[in-house]
Amino acid sequence: MSCEPLPPHFSPLRGRGTDQNPMNRFEKIIFEPDPDEPDINTKPKTEFFHDTTKSLITYNNSPDLGFTAGINIYRGCEHGCSYCFARPYHEYLGMSSGLDFESKILIKANAPQLLAKELSARKWHPQVVVMSGATDCYQPVERRLQLNRQCLEVFAEFCNPVVIITKNHLVTRDIDVLKKLAKHQAVKVFISVTTLDAQLGGWMEPRASRPVHRLKAIRELSEAGIPVGAMVAPIIPGLTDHEIPQIVASVANHGAQSAGHTIVRLPFAVKDIFTHWLETYFPDRKDKILNRIRDIRGGKLNDPRFGMRMAGEGAYAEHIHDMFYLACKRSGLDKSRTVLSTASFKIPSRQLTLFD
Repeated sequence: MSCEPLPPHFSPLRGRGTDQNPMNRFEKIIFEPDPDEPDINTKPKTEFFHDTTKSLITYNNSPDLGFTAGINIYRGCEHGCSYCFARPYHEYLGMSSGLDFESKILIKANAPQLLAKELSARKWHPQVVVMSGATDCYQPVERRLQLNRQCLEVFAEFCNPVVIITKNHLVTRDIDVLKKLAKHQAVKVFISVTTLDAQLGGWMEPRASRPVHRLKAIRELSEAGIPVGAMVAPIIPGLTDHEIPQIVASVANHGAQSAGHTIVRLPFAVKDIFTHWLETYFPDRKDKILNRIRDIRGGKLNDPRFGMRMAGEGAYAEHIHDMFYLACKRSGLDKSRTVLSTASFKIPSRQLTLFD
């Protein structure tokens, strides 16, 4: 698909996925800006706050996920993806799922120290840890803070297996550390590729790496001997689903060893944020896209049921899944996947002083 140029009067909020700040569903009081005052959201700067959490590794028992342990160093994400399912988590912090989510980022500055402490605890059972389960661990501020890199160094010290999911080429900065983990069969990286259209990617994921750079990251990781796969996720019915065969073929040609996929889900305020995004960029296709999503969500824009929230149901959902699996078979990505190992796990001496 080639996106049409926007009309001359169109003026999106540069570098942001939304200019909306919908009401927090937990709050009874809302802020209504004075129409006579300058709009503070015309050029919002990203603000960073300290997250004083006392633990880092979180656990889940969801049957929809292939892991139980994960870490999120950053809460909120500057990538600004309009469809992001993690947006509503910001409401637990008293903020909005909209512009707040991508412009007010909480940082766990002591993440490496917390990780070393938790991996060395007696109750820790060596297992795969995912970075990140919600927000992207390689969002722009990581270039400066390098907290994710420091956590990878901790994982390498302990030889504890880790899976990375990101849509940022910045992951290639840490190839030297990833190689150390790869020697112990303790790492795999998944690069998320939602579209191959650079313009669409810029509109939909404004501060994430463009598609060409994500493919480049796959190639660089593969050539460095790092097990790498691709996530064709989320697939947006009526907007990106037709790209599935081309995306799968492209990631395979660049060295991906496997691929996974999910279909977009729009929980809570994300429904309104994404609908507004469609009204802004694709007003002529908005109804078609939303109806396609409703078609696989039982007439709604979101289905929170386990087993359905990632995959959807119905004939159109099956069509998407069949298209994906056929594309993987044609590209050789339907083979067995890399199995990570905890066999090399160790608690290094002096590990608590290394990160003080």
